[in-house]
Amino acid sequence: MIADASGASLVDVKGLTKRFDIRKGAFARVAAQVHAVENVSFQIKEGEVLGLAGESGSGKTTIGRMLLRLIEASSGSIRFMGEEIAGFDRARLLAFRGQAQIVFQDPFASLDPTMTVGEAIAEPLRIQGMKAGSPELRQRIAELLEAVALQPDFTLRRPEELSGGQRQRVVIARALSVNPKFIVADEPVSSLDVSIQAQIIGLLERLQRRSGLTMLFISHDLAVMEYMSDRIAVLYLGRLMEIGPAHDVIAAPKHPYTEALISAIPDAAQRTGRKRVILTGEIPSAIAPPAGCVFHTRCRYALAACTQGVPELRETRPGHYKACIRDDLL
Repeated sequence: MIADASGASLVDVKGLTKRFDIRKGAFARVAAQVHAVENVSFQIKEGEVLGLAGESGSGKTTIGRMLLRLIEASSGSIRFMGEEIAGFDRARLLAFRGQAQIVFQDPFASLDPTMTVGEAIAEPLRIQGMKAGSPELRQRIAELLEAVALQPDFTLRRPEELSGGQRQRVVIARALSVNPKFIVADEPVSSLDVSIQAQIIGLLERLQRRSGLTMLFISHDLAVMEYMSDRIAVLYLGRLMEIGPAHDVIAAPKHPYTEALISAIPDAAQRTGRKRVILTGEIPSAIAPPAGCVFHTRCRYALAACTQGVPELRETRPGHYKACIRDDLL
């Protein structure tokens, strides 16, 4: 188990596992399972931004959705404000939805094309009990549009009338509408033009600091993550490879997989003096992950011992952990 950083944990995850059944045949029998997330543990303290990094298919989005109970975990524990979310009844789950929200990757797909911007932002407020058409609701919508730098006349527009950046601002406003304590930002800028990405990241950073939001920031872009996050967790094939303070992980990675990811960032590689590390081969199948360390099939430092057992996360310096048996590399 990873020791918590200073401060109270808002989200506490232990042994989180998710396997998806693959069914075949006339009777839809389970033929295999996709090992999407395997035995992942971490905490997010109040007001902290934890970055979750990794290549596509590493399990990042699956973890984000499990934390909000959009999908159910196969096993493990997720505690929010000390309560196990798997035990929430209908009423408590509704209250939880008011405390934990998500910003999806694709803003167009996450907005109902039949709803105006005002209706989209109002929807979670109405679900949480605010009366439709009330002055309080209209005032709240106006405040949220201002917070995300959109003009009042956007209230009557529909998603197809907006640019990608404007849609994402609406999605952020909708997520913030119920004053949540916790937000999962799932690749919030990956579908946007590069020229717009910096604007949205800047907006998220300002809103997070202004309101003291706790956030899980999911991305494959470690350069963005270094700017946004207090700590960074690195995921590979559903397993946690490394977790630690953002600056330490970028400047002095302790796991070979993290080293390879950082070497692909031109600015970070130049600052740290690291040469480009090219990972050979494809990510193994999540249906039949490799024995031992799941990264050993692509690791240039792998030993025979790396196939013998799954390495535990070990603390290499205060608050910085790695899942690698070798201590003679980085």
